[in-house]
Amino acid sequence: MENQCLPKKVPGFCSFRYGLAVILHFCNIVIMAQRMCLNLTMVAMVNTTELPHLPNESAVETLDDVKNPVYSWSLDIQGLILSSIFFGMVMAQIPVGYLSGIYPMKRIIGSSLLLSSVLSLLIPSAAQVGAALVIVCRVLQGIAQGAVSTGQHEIWVKWAPPLERGRLTSMTLSGFVMGPFIVLLVSGFICDLLGWPMVFYIFGIFGCVLSLSWFFLFYDDPKDHPYMSSSEKDYITSSLTQQVSSRRQSLPIKAMLKSLPLWAIILNSFAFIWSNNLLATYTPTFISIVLHVNIRENGLLSSFSYLLAYIFGIVAGQLSDFLHSRKIFSLVTIRKLFTTLGKEHPGQANTWGILQPRLEVPNRMVRIILQGSSLL
Repeated sequence: MENQCLPKKVPGFCSFRYGLAVILHFCNIVIMAQRMCLNLTMVAMVNTTELPHLPNESAVETLDDVKNPVYSWSLDIQGLILSSIFFGMVMAQIPVGYLSGIYPMKRIIGSSLLLSSVLSLLIPSAAQVGAALVIVCRVLQGIAQGAVSTGQHEIWVKWAPPLERGRLTSMTLSGFVMGPFIVLLVSGFICDLLGWPMVFYIFGIFGCVLSLSWFFLFYDDPKDHPYMSSSEKDYITSSLTQQVSSRRQSLPIKAMLKSLPLWAIILNSFAFIWSNNLLATYTPTFISIVLHVNIRENGLLSSFSYLLAYIFGIVAGQLSDFLHSRKIFSLVTIRKLFTTLGKEHPGQANTWGILQPRLEVPNRMVRIILQGSSLL
């Protein structure tokens, strides 16, 4: 019955709703690049990532101190700097989730992306002042990035037709995987050729340009878009009539605390985010200390897994919408199926435990890794 009310001909991939997904895709690429670039540049920023009782045979190339300022930060300080951005992200989640239903997403996401980009530009100067100022910048950057990553979900309440929500959100969220791939792939070359400060400048400038473009290109409601075709507006609004017209209900705290499915989602999300951020944050340092590769090869080795995750993320979004639209599986079954398929192989969970004795990783390094990951 609902399909009879929808326009017969609506723009497909070349439409404004897909254009919005592409813009958000690049926004997520930028915030992830700004978040993770320090993971690799840390190898070049400190005078050594070698532990005192390891042989000093690192193959890391000696970089020019002029274009690559070097600081004497201990492993404990490095762990605090790398994990400090997650303090800000944790602080921003709940407030932004609440404010996203009150204030326009155009302002929240645009200003937050601009703030994160400006802070990225300031990090090289902050490093010259001291590690404490770098930590402050990273915490503020985490708050801004938490606002972007959390607030964007509110956009699809008004922009995504139900049968296209999987592919639109997968296009958008895949930027979180493409960002690490890009930054790890190119940062090693940038550090080697131009110096590690240029990594922050390049992604900071790109983020500033993208945030300004966001203010001009995005509209909170598709009905207000001046250049969108009437057929696409009718298609979106008619498919979301019940959702958009319904009033917001108060948050059922007690019911949420008693909901087993909600707790399953929370635990699953926590496990995924914890393990993913642990590996993303410390893989470049681990490769530098244990495998003794130069900074270019470090970036290449650290980035390949994200390329595969990006490809399969896009495919999963398309496949989920296909299964839903053809009524092959119910929506709940699709979610359970893809969550199960996305689980790590049992052997992968013990990767670090297997590598430690074989590669003779010192206990202190393991302690620093666990100490920093506990902050996630």
